[in-house]
Amino acid sequence: MDFRVTRLSKIREFPRPAVGLRALIARAPQAEAWGNRLIEHLRPAMTWLYDARRRLATGAVAVLTLWLFVHVMFGANGMVVYRDKQAEYQDLQHQVDQLQKESDAYTSQIKALKTDPRTIEREAREQLHYTRPGEYVYVTPAPPPPQPQVMDRARK
Repeated sequence: MDFRVTRLSKIREFPRPAVGLRALIARAPQAEAWGNRLIEHLRPAMTWLYDARRRLATGAVAVLTLWLFVHVMFGANGMVVYRDKQAEYQDLQHQVDQLQKESDAYTSQIKALKTDPRTIEREAREQLHYTRPGEYVYVTPAPPPPQPQVMDRARK
């Protein structure tokens, strides 16, 4: 690789501010004419916009109100979702109440099994088939399982 500089670049001289100011002044009439043409071109649209400002503001408020209504009703935290969550809460509250009643029943049954001799005897007779001396327990046999129906295709 050759890193030698073969030709020196010319050093540029920056223009003096007076030269730039003269160029700006020379083009000022052209810029003014362009601005006037632009204003004349946009004047009908600006006049229409000024005349229709109240109608546009009313339309914008109506659109904003409609969007707000839709957002409140159907948004992520809207009324529809709120009612679904409220119904789900009621269902869960009902389940909690049922489970609490069931838990209370089991708690009272456990307490009775620990302290009440009649409950202990009843459970021993039902669950373990215990008897007092001189008593007999009759246990019915379990019903036979249903036979699966076999279709005889040869008969058809």
